Amino acid sequence: MTGKPEQHQRAESIADRIIERLDGRIVLGLPLGLGKANLVANALFERAVEDKAIDLEIFTALTLEKPSWSSDMERRFVEPLVERLYSGCPDIAYAEALREGKLPENVRVSEFFFVAGRWLAVEIAQQNYISANYTHVGRYVIDRGINVLAQLVAKRGDGADAEYSLSCNTDITLDILPKMRARREPFLLVGEVSSQLPFMPGEAALPAGEFDLVLDGPDRDRPLFVVPREAVSTADHAIGIHAASLVKDGGTLQIGIGSLGDALTAGLILRQRRPELFADALHRLSAHDEAAKRETGAFETGLYAASEMFVDGFMDLYRERILKRRASDGAILHSGFFVGSTAFHRFLRDLPEEERALFQMRGISFVNELYGDEEQKRADRVNACFVNNAMMVTLMGATVSDALADGRVVSGVGGQYNFAAQAFALEGGRSIITINAARQARGRRESHLVWSYGHTTLPRHLRDMVVTEYGVADLRGKSDRDCIAAMLAITDSAFQDELLDTAKSAGKIEKDFTIPSASRRNTPARIAEALLPVRKQGWCATFPFGTEFTAEEQHLVRALRHLKHTSASMRLLARAVLASLTQGQPDQEERAALERMQLAAPATLRERFYAKLLLLALRRGRCMSP
Repeated sequence: MTGKPEQHQRAESIADRIIERLDGRIVLGLPLGLGKANLVANALFERAVEDKAIDLEIFTALTLEKPSWSSDMERRFVEPLVERLYSGCPDIAYAEALREGKLPENVRVSEFFFVAGRWLAVEIAQQNYISANYTHVGRYVIDRGINVLAQLVAKRGDGADAEYSLSCNTDITLDILPKMRARREPFLLVGEVSSQLPFMPGEAALPAGEFDLVLDGPDRDRPLFVVPREAVSTADHAIGIHAASLVKDGGTLQIGIGSLGDALTAGLILRQRRPELFADALHRLSAHDEAAKRETGAFETGLYAASEMFVDGFMDLYRERILKRRASDGAILHSGFFVGSTAFHRFLRDLPEEERALFQMRGISFVNELYGDEEQKRADRVNACFVNNAMMVTLMGATVSDALADGRVVSGVGGQYNFAAQAFALEGGRSIITINAARQARGRRESHLVWSYGHTTLPRHLRDMVVTEYGVADLRGKSDRDCIAAMLAITDSAFQDELLDTAKSAGKIEKDFTIPSASRRNTPARIAEALLPVRKQGWCATFPFGTEFTAEEQHLVRALRHLKHTSASMRLLARAVLASLTQGQPDQEERAALERMQLAAPATLRERFYAKLLLLALRRGRCMSP
């Protein structure tokens, strides 16, 4: 570490300096998600491709890539979206080479968390995946000899007064930086300045002298990678309302990413603004008298957030005066990393500095663990609800969140285990797994609640609360038999009998057990009916917080999803093809969607076929519950 960093305007010159100072043996750490120094990483990768004497090993996670397509219909939707949202965002070179099988022998890439489903078919990525709790990653990369950490940073001031904020990714950096400096081995901290990153204060802010090399050139104004907010289905909203009824005023909250996180946020805001309507919706959704035991009042004291990821939803909760309870240090949120929508990034940039200080970015060990400052953390994290998503849950409460039965990794463990462990360690803490009871896959519906599975992320002895659209199963401290009964009560009715028969055959529930009649109506139709009064009053929208998608794209999202499910079954596809032949002329809304897909005036037989199928999907999608 020097008194001030070397300043560079070109990533190539930084790459040359790194290679020179480390004699060509580079173990590069890149933060997960948004915080990667893409230009520096790309320059190092290009040098390694050109010079096989350079040895480059990369450790990272959550490599963000622009959306891609696997069919001409998808291309028509995605290509203009990519141009609009990601123009100016540099691609990450190692990811493209890895996906195409063109990674040089002198370059190795290992990740500990994938963008969900993106690397399932890439064997080398699967082979190099590191299974790790988020809090253990720092020690792993130190053990593997990391000697460069290259990160996107925000800058404030100039010269000797300059400060750099780790901004979106304090997570691993704050944990390993003191350890690397203490080892006195060759190590370079490299900053890549972005004028679009918000300058997050507190521990995220580092003096210039902490950095060895800084890239601050003409590309500093390029746009940030954005993650558009997803469509929220009716089932998602039902889950969100159930989960929101478990959150106590004055408590602590962790929220996961995606549509279920947005559904929970929407449920909390409905409870805040219209507690009577929230209570009525909860009563309509609940098969038993559960609603009377839940939390339905508005938030007076408010919530504090201790969340691995600072998601868009916390912005909405702050604006609604729900996220307002202060921790011991005055913060209303402690988090380790963020990446979000354009509106979310703008929100953080535009906040007055004293307000931005309410959102404190810390090392991941602070957020995900109780170790260190334990007394303070216990005082702050009262009545904590750690809400995370899953792929599947077994009837005896084991959670599957990261990988398939054959070992292929879908995403990663991340901090899910840490938060489950915290929930058991904290007084009043609960680990809440939110999951859709069923999904449409390969042309048919499949249950997400299963008897058993060949892989688990959270073992069944850490079972706590599971929430589906059909209700809440409180599994903590329950016997296997009672756990199975509770899970069957929140299972889609199409799968209850088969699962019950399996449980009986295994001797895990009595032979004469019957599922209560109130739980025999666990169908999508009942959920849609229960939420209809709320929807009529403007709640439970498909995009409750807006989206980067245009109006036409919002219609197309639903239609293309319907078309994808239909195409997965030859029988359904054949029916759709026949039905499409009888479609009349498109109305104004449908024509706008067809124009967006360049199918309003089809010139070829294939395009006419696409236009007919898409028109059918638009109409069926409009009639279906979102």
